[in-house]
Amino acid sequence: MDFDQLYYFQMVAKHESFTKSSEELNLSQPALSRSILRLEEEIGVPLFERKSRGVVLNQYGNVFLKYTNQVLSEMKEAKQKIQDMVNPYHGVISLAFIQTLGSSFVPDLISDFQNEFPNIQFHLSQNISSKILKEIDDANIDIGFCSSIDSHESLYSIPVLTEELFLIVPATHRLAGKERVNLSEVADDAFIFFKPKTALHDLIENLCNEAGFRPRKVFEGFEERTVSDLVGANLGVAVVPHIPDLDKSKISMIRIQSPECFRVIQMVWRINGYMSPAVTNFKEFVEKRAIDTKRIDIKR
Repeated sequence: MDFDQLYYFQMVAKHESFTKSSEELNLSQPALSRSILRLEEEIGVPLFERKSRGVVLNQYGNVFLKYTNQVLSEMKEAKQKIQDMVNPYHGVISLAFIQTLGSSFVPDLISDFQNEFPNIQFHLSQNISSKILKEIDDANIDIGFCSSIDSHESLYSIPVLTEELFLIVPATHRLAGKERVNLSEVADDAFIFFKPKTALHDLIENLCNEAGFRPRKVFEGFEERTVSDLVGANLGVAVVPHIPDLDKSKISMIRIQSPECFRVIQMVWRINGYMSPAVTNFKEFVEKRAIDTKRIDIKR
């Protein structure tokens, strides 16, 4: 059974005539008759009652027509959606990003892009870097924005943003209110850390090692706000990226002068995966914006 057979069946059911149907299909009547016969043999029952002046659907044919119409309608819709997806001016882009990029970076990027391509839509999701990479590798996501990645044979990335990392301490901490500190000044403090599955975990641990100490971890969380809330509860200190709209009544955010504490945000995509024109346009749009990537100086 193929879609041509279903379409031929639908046409014969419409006209109740092999002659009229073959003319509209530009197909010989014997070829159309053979196609319908093969369809009936595959299903196991006749679908039409043959009359002297044509054919009419029998009870089996009426049931089969209902589902044939549904299948052909959905296939037509699927083809249209795919055409929209590959049209550079009418498409859908699946985009994933880490949480801290959701307040301004991603919304501003999409807004600027849609000024040029107003009919392109986005499917957005937020996750940790490791899960974003897996979603891209599994072809569930077109493009992701996440922390730096290790070498990966099926993924490619370019830097698009450099985020400064800050030390946050409880409002009652001895360093609270300072403008800048060395990371080594909290070597003896308890640390609220990120879980090992997150890219920030390894990055911050390496920064602490560079500062000459091994952090004493009392808790590990997934999200920046959770980590910040625990610092505010006086359970330890933490190193975090800028967190938009952060309640600073219980914490103090301090710049780290040594070692330099930054993380690079990458745009990631599959090397050999299919990339629609819409996704290609977005990737090139981001690449152009990232040519002069600089560290962002975030006002506290």
